[in-house]
Amino acid sequence: MILASLIQLTESLKDLYIKTAQKLKGSDRRQFMAGVVQTLGIGGQTQAERELGWNRRTIRKGMRELTSGQAIEDGYQRSGRKRIEEKLPNLLNDIRALIDPQAQRDPSFKSTRLYSRISAAQVRRQLIEHKDYIDEQLRSVETIRRRLNEIGYSLKRVIKAKPQKRIPETDAIFEQIHQVNQQADADEQTLRISMDAKVAVKVGEFDRGGFSRVTTIALDHDFEPTITLTPYGIFLRKYNELYLFFVSSKLTADCIVDRLEQWWAMVKDRFSHINKLVINQDNGPENHSRRTQFMNRLVAFAQQSLLNVQLAYYPPYHSKYNPVERTFGWLEQHWNGSLLDSVETVLRFAETITFKGFQPIVLLVEQVYHTGVKLTQKAMAELEKQILRLPNLPKWFVEIPHKST
Repeated sequence: MILASLIQLTESLKDLYIKTAQKLKGSDRRQFMAGVVQTLGIGGQTQAERELGWNRRTIRKGMRELTSGQAIEDGYQRSGRKRIEEKLPNLLNDIRALIDPQAQRDPSFKSTRLYSRISAAQVRRQLIEHKDYIDEQLRSVETIRRRLNEIGYSLKRVIKAKPQKRIPETDAIFEQIHQVNQQADADEQTLRISMDAKVAVKVGEFDRGGFSRVTTIALDHDFEPTITLTPYGIFLRKYNELYLFFVSSKLTADCIVDRLEQWWAMVKDRFSHINKLVINQDNGPENHSRRTQFMNRLVAFAQQSLLNVQLAYYPPYHSKYNPVERTFGWLEQHWNGSLLDSVETVLRFAETITFKGFQPIVLLVEQVYHTGVKLTQKAMAELEKQILRLPNLPKWFVEIPHKST
């Protein structure tokens, strides 16, 4: 004989059942509800619906799961309107290809977002004009705006990030660098990297601004730092890979090329099919194309690595467009207001940063470098015979072929 009710629902028991069910999800929740109803006996479904507020259809579904021993797959993903990228699988990549060359970071490094001066409507128009989409596929500008925000672009002009100076060649340099970068990204035998340094970090108990969850007490005077570390980054835009070198010495031409050689030694087995290396960087004092020792070392690197090296510089006052600069924004936000009171602390913060799902390779460089190393005019004249410069923009675009080319 089956009793009308095997247990009596007291107020405390009701509260327990309701709260437990709320904490469970999916099949676990349904099976729990079905198990409770079974203990209630005849009329258990009606009683659970009336006193616990449970849906009968959900309970019956849980009963089937208990009987069969298999969970019933929920169909939430099959309901509702499909996302536009399911119909247009290349849409997000095409949006990035259009907007990325014009995106810029926040120069204060206080935000990880990227800023662009073109609107969602302009992006939609360019997708139709240059990427062969049709008007019916991209009916809503709001959809484009939402996708831009989801992949990290903020569609507003940032006055503090607006370049204050220009040179006559700025537009021509940007046009050429976009062409060089697009060709490099489309060629499977070409690898494009971005290189640059961040402002040196003072290691010590100094107030760096920002906020931290951990209470910190900084020095109230600017004493001499224990040591300064200059972060130098090599960023592989295509793979979202970042290599961070913290240099304790002067950041000289020799130091920069040594970091390039160190990085290549780590990755050359992966990129054995590469025969050309395109380097995006700023035209700084230690790495510009007229810096004799820098060019001398790069020519030697090209011969040793058997790579054709192409330098593609961003114009002055526009360093924020260099892709590696964006990773520094993530680093600055990561350590924010924390005290960088030791070298180990700096390295640990850098190692734990996550940039687009990847963590950087972090290395400390303690080698001492000396400034003032340069070639004579005669030696540089001989070196110039081994490199090729773009006629109308010779300072900004340089190719260094290796001898077997």
